[in-house]
Amino acid sequence: MKRIVAHRHGGPEVLQLEEVEPPSPGPGEALIRQHAIGLNFIDTYHRSGLYPLPLPFVPGLEGAGVVEATGDGVTALKAGDRVAYGAGPVGAYAESRVMPANRLARLPDAVDFESAAALMLKGLTAWYLLRETYRVKAGDVIVFLPAAGGVGLIAGQWAKALGAVSIGVCAAAKADLAGAAGYDHVIAYDEEEDYAARVRELTDGAGAAVVYDGVGAATFTRSLDCLKRRGLMVSFGNASGPVTGVDLGVLAQKGSLYLTRPMLMDYVAGDADLARAHAELLDMVAAGKLRADIGQRYALADAARAHADMEARRTVGQSILLP
Repeated sequence: MKRIVAHRHGGPEVLQLEEVEPPSPGPGEALIRQHAIGLNFIDTYHRSGLYPLPLPFVPGLEGAGVVEATGDGVTALKAGDRVAYGAGPVGAYAESRVMPANRLARLPDAVDFESAAALMLKGLTAWYLLRETYRVKAGDVIVFLPAAGGVGLIAGQWAKALGAVSIGVCAAAKADLAGAAGYDHVIAYDEEEDYAARVRELTDGAGAAVVYDGVGAATFTRSLDCLKRRGLMVSFGNASGPVTGVDLGVLAQKGSLYLTRPMLMDYVAGDADLARAHAELLDMVAAGKLRADIGQRYALADAARAHADMEARRTVGQSILLP
């Protein structure tokens, strides 16, 4: 079988295609023949060393396929089951892989492999942001950026289903995509540098209850200015670089704001929490309330090009690898 391996941290060129013998499932594990693999910005952090992993490693946290075999003690799954996963462990960039069986979700018939691979990790991310970090309610004003990225497009759909008033911030070239995902208002940050002023205008000066910011350093201060008094700033990504040197006094000056830097794995560390997240997400997908918007499909061998495209902001919507 073929897989992508990083033997050192660095740029996209460190991703190398290798051929190895297929793995065998151990106790509590399942062997999956993968039909589609999800690409995520966090994969670039693992590759670059921003979030370092022990070397060598196979990147990737989400995928979908068919169970080919199970190890001792696995009773909830059997060969032939359609499954997907989105909360790791790493190792998805491969034609086949073994996974802890208790971290797999059985796919409903209405959800295809490509949609599952594109939606699982990003959908679980949207789930914990909108349902756990801050539980969005009907009528809440939320701001999300980048609104046209893989997570942002799912979050826009989910916010609409919840009845929130959603404001998406993204590049002008992707504004139509964000609007189609369900955002009530879309602000093009490259045309309107002070997007916080526009948020204030849209909310009659009140500001938003919560800002979800996956951009990081470049937008952190402006995102704080979007919040109402005692609002919550959720900094969940570093696309423009990590946020550093935060002056906590600024939170007081801007209205006794709250600030958190959450990570998905802390919300799905327990099997019961992960199962609940899987159920909520896949129910939304099967019901047609969340859909994948796959903008790019790459061959497994082209993983390095896929990473280069993601980092250069050349991708739109979700991206997948096809083994």
